[in-house]
Amino acid sequence: MAKLYFYYASMNAGKSSNLLQAAFNYGERGMSVSLWTAAIDDRPGFGAISSRIGLSSDANRFEAATDIAAFVRDDPAGRPACVLVDEAQFLTPGQVWQLAHLADEDGIPVLCYGLRTDFRGELFAGSAALLGIADELIELKAVCDCGRKATMNLRVDGQGNPVREGAQTEIGGNDRYLAMCRRHFVAALACA
Repeated sequence: MAKLYFYYASMNAGKSSNLLQAAFNYGERGMSVSLWTAAIDDRPGFGAISSRIGLSSDANRFEAATDIAAFVRDDPAGRPACVLVDEAQFLTPGQVWQLAHLADEDGIPVLCYGLRTDFRGELFAGSAALLGIADELIELKAVCDCGRKATMNLRVDGQGNPVREGAQTEIGGNDRYLAMCRRHFVAALACA
């Protein structure tokens, strides 16, 4: 029986590299996968899923209006053995249900990878929907500078100062976000 999985973590926990490893494993066995990532990241060179350790692969890009299930079902390349979604926090709740239907009705395993919370510690809509309906929830671990498990994403400005306010979504990598344990996250914001 196919399942809907949600692999979640803070920044820098290896979500994209885990996804790409899963894609490689399917491909090594001669099975095709349908790779997806959020279209919101429009920085030059970000047309693919890429990890900080240098792995990358081309992917379909979803926007809020994208019907992922319809695309997967009608893909001229044929039925994939698995659907892999990076940046799953940017899915709409409706898209999460589409992915659940792919698992339930079409028997296609769906593995979603994303952040659980934003820089304020609040759930993303896609993450909230996945936490609510996914068959399996798997937490990947990142490490704070102190050695404790990092569960929070601290947004910083161009000078490295903590940011408390702003839009929920601001695209960036290590230049804009730091993975921290809750204790150090709260301490950093107290100094902001």
